[in-house]
Amino acid sequence: MTTIQATKKHLDQLAPLFNAYRIFYKQTDSIETAKAFLKDRFQQEDSIIFMAFTSEEKAVGFTQLYPTFSSVSVQRSYILNDLFVASEYRGKGFGEALLNRAKQFARAENSKGLTLETETNNPAQHLYERLGWKKDEHVFHYSWEV
Repeated sequence: MTTIQATKKHLDQLAPLFNAYRIFYKQTDSIETAKAFLKDRFQQEDSIIFMAFTSEEKAVGFTQLYPTFSSVSVQRSYILNDLFVASEYRGKGFGEALLNRAKQFARAENSKGLTLETETNNPAQHLYERLGWKKDEHVFHYSWEV
């Protein structure tokens, strides 16, 4: 198992995983949409994507981080917006490897840390907590959508 920071040369391996991730969240199956979105992220350089590979070099998962800033701590932070491992590879350490790679990156960047949002019934919560993530029980998160 290896994890790497993805570049535009990984687009063809990454797009099917990103498409599957979107399908998991009940979005329309569209490899073209997945590819276009990821291509734009690489061109705009506005996210960091890590990919997980098997020992046979098969891409099986990814995580995507978006930079943000904390005015209070005057530091950069990252939102771990996406984490996905193909269903047949879940429970084999790929998700943990991706989360640890993201933590390593955040430390190397001298950032405040990482935050993520997940559904209340997501079974990955146990993994997050085991790896030292803390559930925020002191603030509310609000959303506004157009």
